[in-house]
Amino acid sequence: MINNSYILRNASLLGATKSDIHISHGVIKEIGSVVISDSATVIDIAGQIVLPGLVDLHTHVREPGREDSETVLSASRAGAKGGFTALSAMANTSPVADTAGVVEQVFRLGQEAGYLNVFPIGAVTHALEGKALSEIGAMADSIARVRVFSDDGFCVSDPLVMRRALEYIKKFDGVIAQHAQEPRLTVGSQMNEGDISARLGLKGWPAIAEEAIIARDVLLVDHVKSRLHICHVTTAGGVEIIRWAKARGIQVSAEVTPHHLLLTDDLANSYDPIYKVNPPLRTEKDVMALREALADGTIDIVATDHAPHSSETKDCEWQEAAFGMIGLETALSIVYKTMVQTKLMDWAAVADRLSIAPAKIGHYDQHSQGLTVGAPAHITVINPENNWTVDRDLVLSKSRNTPYHGMELPGVVTHTFFNGVATLLDTKVVSEVMN
Repeated sequence: MINNSYILRNASLLGATKSDIHISHGVIKEIGSVVISDSATVIDIAGQIVLPGLVDLHTHVREPGREDSETVLSASRAGAKGGFTALSAMANTSPVADTAGVVEQVFRLGQEAGYLNVFPIGAVTHALEGKALSEIGAMADSIARVRVFSDDGFCVSDPLVMRRALEYIKKFDGVIAQHAQEPRLTVGSQMNEGDISARLGLKGWPAIAEEAIIARDVLLVDHVKSRLHICHVTTAGGVEIIRWAKARGIQVSAEVTPHHLLLTDDLANSYDPIYKVNPPLRTEKDVMALREALADGTIDIVATDHAPHSSETKDCEWQEAAFGMIGLETALSIVYKTMVQTKLMDWAAVADRLSIAPAKIGHYDQHSQGLTVGAPAHITVINPENNWTVDRDLVLSKSRNTPYHGMELPGVVTHTFFNGVATLLDTKVVSEVMN
C-alpha cells in the first residue's frame, strides 16, 4: 500500500524559510510547525532545499514509434529521478502527434506510468512537413487538452503557415513553440559556425540562422497579437532580439537548455558525436549571454530538450550521428552549478524558471501554484551539499547519450513527490507508483 501522508521536517523552502511540510491526500496540508501524526511518514531533510516539482516544457519521449530509444515509462522514471513532476512530450514521434488520437495515446501512457504528468505537445503542421496545419483544434479539445504546439526538430519556416498557426491558437490561448532554424542557411550543417568548424572541416551552423527566425516570428506574433515561445535559444544575438521584443510588450517567451548553459563548441575538437546537438553548442560568449538572460528573466525557463538516441545512431562518425543528448536526470544539477553556485540566481529563481514559469506557459494549472497550502503536492528535494558523478550506465533513460559521463556535479535530488506520492525516495525511484 502506498503511503499518502508525509511530514518533511526541517525543510528549507526555496533555500530560505525553515519549516515543516505536511503532505496528505495528494495536497500540501500544512506548512509550519507540524504536529507529528502516527499515520504519517516523517522524513528529516535538514540542510536540504525544497522546491516545487520541476516541469519540463521540452522532452522527447519517442513513443509511439521509437521505443528502442525511449518510452513514456522510461522517460517518466528518468524525470522522477531528476526531480520532475511534469514532462511535455514533443510531437516528433511515429506517427507524429498531429491528431487527437495520438496525443490522447501519449497522455494515457503517462497516466498509466504514474510517476509524473505527461502533457503532449501537438504538431503545428501535418507530419511536421511545414505545409498544412495539423488538427490543432481537435488536439486542443481532446482529453489531453493540448495548449502548446511545436514542430520541434523542424522549423515552421513558411511565414504564411506560421501566421495562420498563430492566429488559430488565439481562440483557446494556446502557444506556438518555434524551433528557430532557417533551413536554407543550415543545409548539411554539423556544428556552430566559427573558427573551430573551419579547422575541423565540419560545415558550420551560423547564429543568424536562429536569429533570423526569432526576429521574423516576434514581428509576426506582434502583428496577430498571439503567443510565441522560442525553443532552445543559443545565441547572444537571439537573446537581444527577445529582450527587444519583451520591451515592446510582445507576447514572447523563451527557453534555454542546461547543456547550452554549460557546454561550448570547443568540445567538438574531440570529434565525439555525444556533443552533436540541434541547435549546436555555441561559444563561451553565447553561454555567458544565456546565463545573464536567464537570470534577468529575458529567457523565461530552463527546458531539457531531452533527446534520447540508440547507441547505433550516436556511436559512429560525427557526420552520420544523430543530433541530441539526454538531460532529465542532470538538469537541476547543471542549473545549480551554472546559476546558483555562480550567484546569478537564488533558489526562488530556480523554482520559477524550472517549475512555476514553464507550468504557466503550458497552462499546467496544478503545477503552477508552488509551495502553498492546498496546492497539489508536487515537490522536489535537493541536497546542495552532496556531489555525484554521472554514469551513463546508471541512467534510467533507455538511452545513454549523456555528455556528462564521468563529470562530478553538485546537488543530489533526494526526493520527488507527485500528487503526494513519493516517486523518488532517498534517491531511489519508487516502483510502487505503478501499482
